[in-house]
Amino acid sequence: MAAVAAARAVSVGPGLRDLKRTLPLVVILGATGTGKSTLALQLGQRLGGEIISADSMQVYEGLDIITNKVSAQEQRMCQHHMISFVDPLVTNYTVVDFRNKATALIEDIFARDKIPIVVGGTNYYIESLLWKVLVNTKPQEMGTKKVIDRKAELEKEDGHELHKRLSQVDPEMAAKLHPHDKRKVARSLQVFEETGISHSEFLHRQHAEEGGGPLGGPLKFPNPCILWLNAEQTVLDERLDKRVDNMLAAGLLDELRDFHRRYNEKKVAENSQDYQHGIFQSIGFKEFHQYLITEGKCTPETSNQLLKKGIEALKQVTKRYARKQNRWVKNRFLSRPGPSVPPVYGLEVSDVSKWEESVLEPALEIVQSFIQGHKPAATPVNMPSSETENKRSYHMCDLCDRIIIGDREWAAHMKSKSHLYHLKKRRRLDTDAIATIESQSISPGHDKEHKEKGPLRQNDQNDEELKSCI
Repeated sequence: MAAVAAARAVSVGPGLRDLKRTLPLVVILGATGTGKSTLALQLGQRLGGEIISADSMQVYEGLDIITNKVSAQEQRMCQHHMISFVDPLVTNYTVVDFRNKATALIEDIFARDKIPIVVGGTNYYIESLLWKVLVNTKPQEMGTKKVIDRKAELEKEDGHELHKRLSQVDPEMAAKLHPHDKRKVARSLQVFEETGISHSEFLHRQHAEEGGGPLGGPLKFPNPCILWLNAEQTVLDERLDKRVDNMLAAGLLDELRDFHRRYNEKKVAENSQDYQHGIFQSIGFKEFHQYLITEGKCTPETSNQLLKKGIEALKQVTKRYARKQNRWVKNRFLSRPGPSVPPVYGLEVSDVSKWEESVLEPALEIVQSFIQGHKPAATPVNMPSSETENKRSYHMCDLCDRIIIGDREWAAHMKSKSHLYHLKKRRRLDTDAIATIESQSISPGHDKEHKEKGPLRQNDQNDEELKSCI
């Protein structure tokens, strides 16, 4: 409780103008379901901060339950930004749009001698606020009317054709991207088309800036305070399953039905819905596609089966996403040494009954240290790093006819069931081919010749077989 009392005694206002330059940008990381929003609200209330959501789905209006937005009451308890301000039919809202608006908000909060608290689980949104990692492109215009986003247009084309074009204008970036990663390939082509400069050249320039490194450009703000909420996987899995059940109890199905009727039904009827852009890609909406489009058109038994299938899919995809979020923290912050990678302070959230002593008080102490301009007593999280690992190395598996990007992914592929199956199949075919060659080379006449001349020496036999293959 000492830390809580100390936090309440601190007033981050006009009296601390001399600390303006050392006020931290607090960033709360963690998998979905770890309590990021709860901690952000508590820190915001006690430190007089303002919260910026870095969730790519919460920027849209609607689907409040499925995207797990903080309630209206919680938003009144502490100022929140970047929630529910984009029309749900907008499908070309980008990370650049988010970065530009959120960065301006952070600078305004700092200017008012307050602490901005970034919270969210969309990795590239958070990266866009921490590092200089994005490239600005000019929107194409026709008169005073903006035309369709070029990246969205490119994504409609064949992925392999896009990758081929990228390899012609930016071979370095093409070598780092998988042809199936159409979004990133399209983005790199957009950068070149709209600026005349290759994407890889832009990144080289960012890396060369003071404070930049092999992972990206310099930090955007000088004093980031990174908090990572982490829970045991089994505990988190159970918590996420329960959260889905709570969403259902809170009216999730009514929310899905209403949103489908208002925004999605027409798209499905026109066969123009791909669930790949905008709010429609939100975890939890597309999983109920079959249930929503058949409700009232099939038997109650079938509808109930589809509902159960959607609920189970939502639970599974939520747990997979949580694992992905934690892998990003480990890969981006903990396993990547570099001058522009800030320390990360871990907070154990497995036991919510110990929230105050295990999470809130340590978090307040860490942030207080940053405010006061000295190193926290807590030890940052460290992981063994592999400086030789290349995340963007290019590998071609001829056996499986697949392109693999990254040393770790290549090592995993070589041990995968699919690769081992193809390897076993290839060896079996090779063995059969050798047996066929041997049987053809030893014909009845040839066998008689062997008997008359005597057995060939081993080297002679190999030579004979080689000649028969040429």
